[in-house]
Amino acid sequence: MSGAPVLPAPVGFPSLLQDFFCQRLIGQRNVTARTVAAYRDAFRLLLRYTESRLHRSPVAVTLADLDAPLILGFLDHLEKERGNCARSRNLRLVTIRSFLRYAAYRDPTALPMIQRVLAIPTKQFDRPLLGFLSRPEMEAILDAPDRSTWSGQRDNVMLTTLYNTGARVSEIVALRIADLDQVGGASVRIRGKGRKERVTPLWRSTAKLLSDWLDRVSRDPGAPLFPNRHGRPLSRSGVEQRLRTAVTTAEKRCPSLRGRRISPHTVRHTTAMHLLQSGVDLSVIALWLGHESPATTHRYIEADLAMKERALQSLQEPPARHLRFRATDRLLTFLDGL
Repeated sequence: MSGAPVLPAPVGFPSLLQDFFCQRLIGQRNVTARTVAAYRDAFRLLLRYTESRLHRSPVAVTLADLDAPLILGFLDHLEKERGNCARSRNLRLVTIRSFLRYAAYRDPTALPMIQRVLAIPTKQFDRPLLGFLSRPEMEAILDAPDRSTWSGQRDNVMLTTLYNTGARVSEIVALRIADLDQVGGASVRIRGKGRKERVTPLWRSTAKLLSDWLDRVSRDPGAPLFPNRHGRPLSRSGVEQRLRTAVTTAEKRCPSLRGRRISPHTVRHTTAMHLLQSGVDLSVIALWLGHESPATTHRYIEADLAMKERALQSLQEPPARHLRFRATDRLLTFLDGL
């Protein structure tokens, strides 16, 4: 005699979370260490918020506690109290959704609550035009570090490599000596998002700088290409700080840099724009930067005003038409004023 299907016994939240990281993310999906770190940081924030709201230690939290009102409160907390932008808020929500989909499989009794959380929408946000530097501005930044010192030579080589390759800051700090290929045409192997690798060619000037730099660092193939003074890889914040120092120095030579927020990602955008302005095809730029979707690369066309102006000049202006003003209906006037 067959009875009703037997549902799996509910699993405690601490065990669910540990299994999500160890079994789902690492064991089944084999995600990168950077992805694990991003998910970890999201749950650290969520558990601290839950502890302050429920006055309960994280180990005592249950899956039922993570209902829609609590998650909405957490997302609001991220924006209003931590100053996160909508993009960061959405990334935290994606992390929570991923965990809850896994939890629904492990504990089907929680499905109604989980569905209410999954129904929380991501928030729309403005997408400003990409910021990039002109060639004189980029040259001023590259020339700023004092190359008579060890750290100044490293900064010069690192920023030049950053500009040459258009690499993300996480990709630059992950470079090892073995990633540099000096045989034939010099190139560097970059490990990008989702374990994707790409090989980017180097200018002769960049290859010469890197060759000279290798004489001042460890030749161990596994050693970082751009280490700190202790021989360990520079951190993301370390690269950002060295770039800010270079920009501050470059401002004396290039006043247009003053007051601008310039990050390693600005240098990445600059590489793409300079390739585009030099006539390089968008598909090649996408491969150069490691873009998964060509739509991402198309944003550089939107930011290139000179390209738009050339397109405008090829069009004939339409004849001007003088229209007479006519008052609209009061209801339409109200709607027009909204």
